[in-house]
Amino acid sequence: MSLTETLASHVRANSGRPANASTPMEVWQGLSAAVVDRIADNWHATEQAYAKGRMEHYFSAEFLMGRALLNNLSNLGMVDEAREALAAAGQDLSVVLEQEPDAALGNGGLGRLAACFLDSCATLDLPVAGYGILYRYGLFKQLFEGGFQTEHPDPWMEEGYPFVIRREELQRVVRYADLVVRAIPYDLPVTGYGTDNVNTLRLWKAEPMEEFDYDAFNSQRFTDAIVDRERTMDISRVLYPNDTTFEGKVLRVRQQYFFCSASLQSIIDTYVAEHGNDLTGFATYNAIQLNDTHPVLAIPELMRLLMDEHGLGWEEAWKVVTKTFAYTNHTVLAEALETWEMTIFDRLFPRIAEIVREIDRRFRIDMAERGLDQGRIEYMAPVSGNRVRMAWIACYASYSINGVAALHTEIIKRETLGEWHEIWPERFNNKTNGVTPRRWLKQCNPRLAALLDEVTGSDAWVTDLSVLSQFTDCADDAVLDRLSQIKHANKVDFAAWVLQREGVEIDPDAIFDVQIKRLHEYKRQLLNALYVLDLYFRIKENPALDVPKRVFIFGAKAAPGYIRAKGIIKLINTIADLVNGDEDVADRIKVVFIHNYNVSPAEHIIPAADVSEQISTAGKEASGTSNMKFMMNGALTLGTLDGANVEILDAVGPDNAYIFGATEDELPELRQNYDPRWHYENVPGLRRVLDALTDGTLDDNGSGWFHDLRWSLLEAGYEPADVYYVLGDFAAYREAKDRMAADHADSRAWARRAWVNITKSGRFSSDRTIGDYAREVWRLQATPIH
Repeated sequence: MSLTETLASHVRANSGRPANASTPMEVWQGLSAAVVDRIADNWHATEQAYAKGRMEHYFSAEFLMGRALLNNLSNLGMVDEAREALAAAGQDLSVVLEQEPDAALGNGGLGRLAACFLDSCATLDLPVAGYGILYRYGLFKQLFEGGFQTEHPDPWMEEGYPFVIRREELQRVVRYADLVVRAIPYDLPVTGYGTDNVNTLRLWKAEPMEEFDYDAFNSQRFTDAIVDRERTMDISRVLYPNDTTFEGKVLRVRQQYFFCSASLQSIIDTYVAEHGNDLTGFATYNAIQLNDTHPVLAIPELMRLLMDEHGLGWEEAWKVVTKTFAYTNHTVLAEALETWEMTIFDRLFPRIAEIVREIDRRFRIDMAERGLDQGRIEYMAPVSGNRVRMAWIACYASYSINGVAALHTEIIKRETLGEWHEIWPERFNNKTNGVTPRRWLKQCNPRLAALLDEVTGSDAWVTDLSVLSQFTDCADDAVLDRLSQIKHANKVDFAAWVLQREGVEIDPDAIFDVQIKRLHEYKRQLLNALYVLDLYFRIKENPALDVPKRVFIFGAKAAPGYIRAKGIIKLINTIADLVNGDEDVADRIKVVFIHNYNVSPAEHIIPAADVSEQISTAGKEASGTSNMKFMMNGALTLGTLDGANVEILDAVGPDNAYIFGATEDELPELRQNYDPRWHYENVPGLRRVLDALTDGTLDDNGSGWFHDLRWSLLEAGYEPADVYYVLGDFAAYREAKDRMAADHADSRAWARRAWVNITKSGRFSSDRTIGDYAREVWRLQATPIH
């Protein structure tokens, strides 16, 4: 049956009207259902084939998938077919695609990395499944009120989402000391590019054992009737609930156990169905990758299941566990490594608490037998000071521990996880992150994709991005001019999008300078904001100053409880009001903060960007992935020697990136005598910028947040002043940024640098990353179904 016929059928079933009389949203639902219809047989065949052999299971608290319809149409080679089918029904594909909400299943780089990895696993025919939570509202929908971030529910499934399929018959039961809940799996198909294989992301929704207490309701105690239902629904309601209170922490831990337990029960049941009841061979057929510490409860939970449900002794179960789990560390910040009060474990699941204490007891004996002194044992112990250290459990139980960029891996081996590396160096390895070129080049930048097809003579680069490196020196003036035209056309499109979405008019001829990432002090959006304010003052002081037109573009969410990060958002928005409202400068510089930043806005922003801001304090960013997406689309990196920037610089050479600031190995010595006030007093323009935060130039509406930001940079109180070296790097940052802006005037030379970045981006494809995991960690073989 043709897509035109199946589309008409699915739209009619969904809307009760023919396609030409249905709304674009109803047509989106019908077309999405038609795509699921098209892949259903292959999806089932893929699951059947994978179940028989060795599989990898990717556990992650978040998967930032982005819109699914266009991605699936692109991967399946159905874009033109869909356009024609919609045209026959009097509908426009571009309008229909815009109806899809972003699936609110993740937030930042951690979740987007997981999504890219699933795309590559499917494209490479690798037997991998993802496991997470079907969040009802995700993180939050970000709006600005008076420049302040406000958080609102993001009801992304309000009108249904055809790409998540409820599998009620595969439900599991998850038990807490105070609550028993049903875990209902919803499966989301993950198509690969140019393959029949369809992989699976399994998302668990928490539902009550009974919808409500009928007796209580019948007795007119209506609130009492739904108490347990609401407590249960809370588990899968919101991504990363605020954990600034004890009850918030309890909910976080409850969430983590929920999806780990349900996923493990499902995996074990599949193993038993295929291989029998002897669980000692479980690790032969299953590997589990822990994406950060959020899923580490899977370790004691697998111990519980193996011992209590399947009769293994401790030693047998521990042997299985230590051959099953691999752990990815995503931070060098020791304070970011999750720990939880032991009282939470005792309250929620006493048996898990008992197992964790036994892991701790045996660990201490093990370390003592290895000759470690008591101080070191106490530092490394899984439980210490009545707190459970999730990263330490992961390090002890995992056969593989990896960082996500070369520099990051060296830092965790030397510092963050140094004690563990000293004992088990063979467990440590690097897997530099990557991003999928399907979504982040072919799909979001079709003009550039067409040029690459022409230059290389095929679309082979879509599944082997390293092909592009053969063409670095092949760009003549005609190709470079075409590249510049493509960038300008993308900027025109983006300017129209910004005007419609944000109400700000920007000039496509300006330099588009972009910083889009989670809001955290170490990522130093504050440094960027201070530069913009300094440039504003320089123009005001000298109107004749030769300043290339620039648009500074930000996108970020701050965690609801992270007040200083929210203060930085307010500061950027206030600077935007100052700059954009001043006729003396508004035709030369503009500031735009894209609200509710997620995958779909990124797909508009990245193809239009000229400059990629990657300015974290050296040694603090594990990897970064936006740097790779920008590079792939021809934006030049302006950044520190941190995370994957180090490898980007190695790939493109120093002439094709703008690197500044103190390096990771320089910072310890610099910090010994660091006085941020010296920079305040001596770096030209810096006093004026910092004073503007509190002298009335900028208004924080009485919140005191700008005073706190200034204080954090200058005053040593309960925390060191300027802990992220913002003022220390300011002069070098300003010089690099000014130099970059001047260089942009030579359009041909700039285009050549952009071309080098594009063609050298092959090593940052997630296909390469996943190939490394499959060979070196998961020991997987491709399993094509046809």
